[in-house]
Amino acid sequence: MKTYEDKCRRLHQIMRGLTEQDTAVAFSGGADSSLLLKLAAHCSKENKTKVYAITASTELHPVSDIQAAAQTAEEIGVKHLVLHLNELEHADICQNPVDRCYRCKKYLFREMQRAAEELQIDTLLEGTNADDLKVYRPGLKALSELGVISPLKEAGMTKEEVRRLAREYGITAADRPAAPCLATRFPYGAELTQEKLKRVEQGEVFLKGFGFYNVRLRDHGGLARIEVDEREFPLVCGKREEIAGYLRKLGFDYVTLDLEGFRSGSMDLHVKEKP
Repeated sequence: MKTYEDKCRRLHQIMRGLTEQDTAVAFSGGADSSLLLKLAAHCSKENKTKVYAITASTELHPVSDIQAAAQTAEEIGVKHLVLHLNELEHADICQNPVDRCYRCKKYLFREMQRAAEELQIDTLLEGTNADDLKVYRPGLKALSELGVISPLKEAGMTKEEVRRLAREYGITAADRPAAPCLATRFPYGAELTQEKLKRVEQGEVFLKGFGFYNVRLRDHGGLARIEVDEREFPLVCGKREEIAGYLRKLGFDYVTLDLEGFRSGSMDLHVKEKP
């Protein structure tokens, strides 16, 4: 079994090879893509090449995520391109199909590849890690079809190992909670609209104001289902009137706390297909 040190050496080897030519990184601002961008920037200096961060700004991603990505790109010291894209209009996901992630990734990464090509860059990297292979990730198929490279996955880096190495590099996003797109807050088959996405975004911004590390506001029509880590249940209950009052103002009829707590991919409960 490969050790953490083995994986780090392999990752650095991969990145040195990839940055022998100008490179672009699909950059969300999370721990995975931030580590990838940091390594790309470091290795590109050794190779005397250029590296660009490319971020997709869409209705499905909170404004705060774009702001965080811009801040991290500035800290790392690379050129940052933000593409303003409309997934609801162009990715055929308005009914939140089970393969939504595949459709979104195919659309977004095609556009990022086009942006890279305009910079005369052939290599686009992204931050899938080894743990992502263990859960429902239909978007991985799109990345494979488009030829996007996933160095963290290739090196066998788990999420915790990514965070560990990011901390060692002093990356501020090292412990940033995962931030999947807002469509993951809705059941498959639910109609997605800009208004519904904005409502969920506003609700989560409000909840994050209480200091929750992991928080999801799942939208079941008139019912809001709140997921936080189990240790933070007392805080939710202590603020229940304030939370319920705010979410009712956003248009929810019922406000609930999920007793199973925060869990990534809870909307995938009945999805049978695995990547």
